[in-house]
Amino acid sequence: MLPLKIGRDGSSPLRVLCVGAHSDDVEIGCGGTLLQLLAREKNVEITWVVFSSNKERAREARSSAKLYLGHAKRQSVIVHNFRDGFFPFDGAKVKKKFEALKSVTPDLIFTHNRKDAHQDHRVLAELTWNTFRNHLILEYEIPKYDGDLGQPNLFVPLEKQFYERKVRCLMDAFATQRSKRWFQEETFLALMRLRGMECVAPSGYAEAFYCRKLVM
Repeated sequence: MLPLKIGRDGSSPLRVLCVGAHSDDVEIGCGGTLLQLLAREKNVEITWVVFSSNKERAREARSSAKLYLGHAKRQSVIVHNFRDGFFPFDGAKVKKKFEALKSVTPDLIFTHNRKDAHQDHRVLAELTWNTFRNHLILEYEIPKYDGDLGQPNLFVPLEKQFYERKVRCLMDAFATQRSKRWFQEETFLALMRLRGMECVAPSGYAEAFYCRKLVM
């Protein structure tokens, strides 16, 4: 298995764009990777965008982003209020928000998997690729009732402190989700354990992504 290092020499910032349909998506999909990246790289600028929220969920989104982005050199958290489940019908409006993100000029983008069973997730994945055509895009996975997990082709082994912190922050930040049967520590740890097994992670835990295009 060949490793790929993402980072900078320190003279220029690593610009990262995180795209999530709902308030907890980025954290579930790539929270551990972000925590570990920010601990290792000192010159990282994060733009964090959540597209669906209401008053309470927007508050959770911003509070959670602070937990994950504490070590970022610069951070911008953007929370929109598109209606949950209706992204395919609001496509033009969502697309307009994506066009505004071009000014970020990201080096690395985290977004949803294009084959995700949730319609909102699929729309954002498609618009990410439609908007950013010459960028490194990693599609993360979200466990759900629909059972849409596949075979990712890029893995990020996580040290113990980061996968544990990811789960702890998730449970602390999203009180509105704790009543859902799937929103449990065991769910998130189980998926990371499976991906860690697949990539032979030293800690046994990892996050996994779908990388459609990579230039070396």
